[in-house]
Amino acid sequence: MSGLEHFRAENAVDAEVAIVGGGLIGCMTAHELRRRGRSVLVLERGLLGGQSSGVSFGSLRLQGQHAPELPLALHAQALWTEVETLIGESVEFAGHGHVHLAVDDAQEARLAGNAEHGRAFGLPIELIGRQEAIRRWPFLGASVRAASFSARDAVVNPRLVAPAFARAAQRLGATICERVEVLAARHDAGGFALQCRDRDGAERTLRAEVLVNAAGAWSGTLAGWFGETIPLFAAGPAEMVTEPVPRFVEPTMHVVDGSVLFRQTSRGNVVIGGHPRMSVDATTRRTRVPPDKMLTNLGRLVAIAPHLRAYAVIRSWTGIEGYLEDMMPVLGPSATTPGLFHACAFSGHGLQLGPAAAKALAELITTGATALPIAPFGIGRFSAEGRRQVHSLAEEFQDDVLHRPG
Repeated sequence: MSGLEHFRAENAVDAEVAIVGGGLIGCMTAHELRRRGRSVLVLERGLLGGQSSGVSFGSLRLQGQHAPELPLALHAQALWTEVETLIGESVEFAGHGHVHLAVDDAQEARLAGNAEHGRAFGLPIELIGRQEAIRRWPFLGASVRAASFSARDAVVNPRLVAPAFARAAQRLGATICERVEVLAARHDAGGFALQCRDRDGAERTLRAEVLVNAAGAWSGTLAGWFGETIPLFAAGPAEMVTEPVPRFVEPTMHVVDGSVLFRQTSRGNVVIGGHPRMSVDATTRRTRVPPDKMLTNLGRLVAIAPHLRAYAVIRSWTGIEGYLEDMMPVLGPSATTPGLFHACAFSGHGLQLGPAAAKALAELITTGATALPIAPFGIGRFSAEGRRQVHSLAEEFQDDVLHRPG
């Protein structure tokens, strides 16, 4: 959608809810709100799903999920199984499960701990010894010592998700604006006033009764306009894909420390990722995968699946994601401003949590309450006492995907 000229005269309400950020969280929330009859305006500075939403590995992972997130992730996974029916489009959802792999004693212990934790929440996780793992997946290399399998884990094509939800929301009457930047926002007796500029340089002020901060790695700026702090940092994934490869695996394969993970698409290409994430420049919004990072991840890949050494990588990519020290999102109402809601800094878990996060937001906005388990994700955890709790959680999760950009 181009320009701002179609909006009403200044000081009129342009929508009941304005959402800043057209990633998967913003677009899913717009869809949920339209299903509940609220008028919605989504403002995206670039292209829908153009940053973290469209560049992730595509994993819908329950196995090994952080303890505070697992209840919400389980609810989201149930919603994911119905997403394509709900929106009337394919996002290439595939429920083939995830295999976690261990290559040393510490990782074997981690497999067992993850299985125990998941089972406590009703998630069936199967522990598998080396002999059985090789029988099921004969391509595995000599370094693999044990595995675990979670059949409920799944994948989608992340490039499809945000645009598909945006189209579904538009069919229900939402207004979606790409290449419209929000320069500033304020709250007054009439709600929220957003100063916006479109791709042609035209500026005007748009108004809404409710504001949702879904601005990803840039959400701290919006929060700051309302006297709140979100101490996030920007990082990016290192993703690659090979030429089509003869079919050899259905589940996603994932060394339990996240050092390498891979999956095969329906077309045969192998998508490859590996942690830790990389430092990126959120100011210029430009980043790339360094060659040494690609070589490191490919070395890890062929140690797990040696036969892939014979195939060519045809593309690499990255993007800009927002992370917090405790590796959890900010999700819920503002602590300073009525009508402001935050849904941001998902720390690489936004794809997994997205449907449930959007449902929780829509319930909060339309009814004032939600039964979904989002209490651990409130912005109040960045108070003095909250910061102490955050630090404790960060210590617990220090060996997960990322603690600091690197």
